[in-house]
Amino acid sequence: MSIRWTYAFVDRPAERFARALEFWTAVTGTRLSGLRGDEGEFVTLLPGGSDACVKAQAVASGDGGAHLDLVGDDVPGLRAAAVRLGAAVVADHGDWAVLRSPGGRSFCAVPWDGESARPPVVRGSRLDQVCLDVPPSAWGAEVAFWNALLDDWESLPGSRTEFHVLTPPAGLPVRVLLQRLDEERPAAAHLDLACADLAATRADHERLGATRVADHPHWTVLRDPAGGLYCLTGRDPETGGLPAAGRR
Repeated sequence: MSIRWTYAFVDRPAERFARALEFWTAVTGTRLSGLRGDEGEFVTLLPGGSDACVKAQAVASGDGGAHLDLVGDDVPGLRAAAVRLGAAVVADHGDWAVLRSPGGRSFCAVPWDGESARPPVVRGSRLDQVCLDVPPSAWGAEVAFWNALLDDWESLPGSRTEFHVLTPPAGLPVRVLLQRLDEERPAAAHLDLACADLAATRADHERLGATRVADHPHWTVLRDPAGGLYCLTGRDPETGGLPAAGRR
């Protein structure tokens, strides 16, 4: 199934949405579009001189997280292919649809609007990855599902056994990382940024209100000012390339 573009969605509680938008526009060097949706719950983070690849949604309940939008010029075909592979349709909005993967992770199929120009690296980093956090019992089915749905993407296991990477064809802005959790808990997702200088980007984000949660050899877990978890990773923000050791 041909995917023409990808969006990463920042999902945050409605009562903390404004603070989330303030933070994420700062770290991505973007400005906000007008609010959309029945409750003004959707907004696009607009870069200068290129096409957007990050959007945000205010959620009415829960702590939020992240989700992926797959963009194609045949949404009915994309939706049907996902269902054949084991996804369920959560909501059909006609020209777009919300689906749920076999492992319980929500994603959307939306129509292509000509997006083609990837946003540049900003402040030494780039938001370029949605990480799907998968419980152990769903791991095999989830990896198989995304491999089949994104069949023209490069699919490689990470050097750590809990990771599997799906890299899109050149020019698409957001890739997918699957992470096997170490315990049975509900499926979730979070955002990852590739950073040229991990320590400098971490300090920058902390100045903007993020809080450090955990340090690992090649990535750091942070919590944004709206309470959402995300990661900074020591990858090349231009290419997404990984370090030789401790790959993620």
